[in-house]
Amino acid sequence: MLAGRKIIVCVSGSIAAYKSAFLVRLLMKEGAEVKVVMTSAASKFITPLTFFHLTGKPVFDDLWAGEWTEHVHLGRWADLLVIAPATANTLANMCSGACNNALAAVYLSANCPVLVAPAMDADMFQHQTVTRNISALKAEGISVINGNEGAHASGLTGPGRMAEPEEILGWIQAHFSKGPLSGKKVLISAGPTREAIDPVRFISNHSSGKMGLELAREARNLGAEVTLVLGPVNLPAPTGVKTIPVKSALEMFTACIAEYPTTHIAIMAAAVADYSPAHPSTEKIKKKTTDLNLELTKTQDILLTMGQNKAKNQFLAGFALETENGLENARGKLSKKNLDLIVLNSLQNQGAGFGYDTNQVTLIDKNGGESALPLLSKTETAREIFLKIIHDLEL
Repeated sequence: MLAGRKIIVCVSGSIAAYKSAFLVRLLMKEGAEVKVVMTSAASKFITPLTFFHLTGKPVFDDLWAGEWTEHVHLGRWADLLVIAPATANTLANMCSGACNNALAAVYLSANCPVLVAPAMDADMFQHQTVTRNISALKAEGISVINGNEGAHASGLTGPGRMAEPEEILGWIQAHFSKGPLSGKKVLISAGPTREAIDPVRFISNHSSGKMGLELAREARNLGAEVTLVLGPVNLPAPTGVKTIPVKSALEMFTACIAEYPTTHIAIMAAAVADYSPAHPSTEKIKKKTTDLNLELTKTQDILLTMGQNKAKNQFLAGFALETENGLENARGKLSKKNLDLIVLNSLQNQGAGFGYDTNQVTLIDKNGGESALPLLSKTETAREIFLKIIHDLEL
């Protein structure tokens, strides 16, 4: 996908600069042609020599060394400019148009799209000035990968950590992707839902969200514009997708139905609660000597509602997790909910179901076709599901 792509990686002065070396290595492995630009502050954390050996090309880090027009040539050479890490100072320079180092000069000369991965301490990242600068850059059409949550070198914990090299690579691949789903909008739901009993307790299930996250990642890699409606999980959402976090079945229903009318392909992989407490308490329910009886009400069926409102140009897929009579139950769900495809997996299959990195599924389509896949990683399973959808849609 990146073979022959000309990418400039700009490195500014942050302890996260070491990650840039891993990013450059990943890009080189993908076949990209990479050149590196550094600020003088960046060389305090990592040497230009490191990048020279990774790329085989001189590092541009001095406006006054070599040809004085080098920044212009670089700006016109690149297919994509990636600034990672982008410090608060670099973001401010970009917004103001200040040209006081090699990185700023190349940025101002660039005729290509720009991708920015901020990196700074948590308090700095949340400062109103930095927030305003990031918003301004987004308004100018610059793609920004917001910092991840986590521990900082300062000892603080919070947002502002630079995205991992693999995440940034995913954004870059999505940018250049001209895959079979290019121009298509894909909606995916993932994870469990939580139905409140009181402010402390809830009803939920064991879904990790791994399968839905891999589906979102694969759709992105195939060139789609992806919206992910994500229940409460302990895994990060893939970069390069629009993520709508939700908790309850009602929140997931509302988000999915709102996005559905403009969707070409919808895959509902979330494990949505079928029932919810009818009268959740606003205060913690105290332990009593008697039993606690909960009245449960049925939640709104997302797949059924989508199937009832499906347009001719829409493809709708669902999941069926069964413990018995799997094929029969899945076929019934396919028909009842007007689906184009249903993905059946069973808790009885070793290595499949909740929490695993693997899955074993059977793909059943509306025309009666069935394809039983072997035990695969969830990444490979997602790929097989999309290969089936692409085939059925003749894309």
